[in-house]
Amino acid sequence: MGLLSKKDAKLITDPLADNNPITIQVLGICSALAITAQLKASIVMAISVMAVLGIGNVVISLIRNIIPSKIRIIVQLVVVAALVIIVDQVLKAFSYELSKTLSVFVGLIITNCIIMGRFEAFALGNGPWRSFLDGIGNAAGYGLILVIVGFFRELLGSGTLLGFKVLGDPIEKTGLYSIGYENNGFMLLSPMALIVVGIIIWVQRSRNKDLIED
Repeated sequence: MGLLSKKDAKLITDPLADNNPITIQVLGICSALAITAQLKASIVMAISVMAVLGIGNVVISLIRNIIPSKIRIIVQLVVVAALVIIVDQVLKAFSYELSKTLSVFVGLIITNCIIMGRFEAFALGNGPWRSFLDGIGNAAGYGLILVIVGFFRELLGSGTLLGFKVLGDPIEKTGLYSIGYENNGFMLLSPMALIVVGIIIWVQRSRNKDLIED
């Protein structure tokens, strides 16, 4: 038997496709609209949520039997707030410029529906290992959509990926710009993120007819 049983493996694989937090559960949409104009910001946000949700699920699972039910939401908020503060400080220490771009949105991880939802729906009723896998899986599914949206928005909106010019130089008219290509400035606006997410949902549901019935 491998490290993961089939049941445990589904905790990671399901959120990547058929139970994706953004495209199926429609959670965490706000950050998908706000920070995906740059691929780098999308990747950093995805990693941040993975750290918070993975560790947070484990902490909630470990203390689930001693949390009074009347204050469980408050306890969950304290746990996620502490983890978000740690993530924010790490970003400021190692990537200050990016931390300034993401500062508000990293703070809003505290109220991310995905995190509180997984605490309530899974971590409170399962052991630490399975809770960790559930947290990593859902964060990976969330991050996958952010990276896809960020990829297309930066590529088509700025002609770059991770800050590198991949379509040529628009000023010197090299690459695609030499044949008249122009960056689509609309891709950098938040509504275009919603349209890209909508296209992803359409593609996903057209490939899996069972999702349409749901």
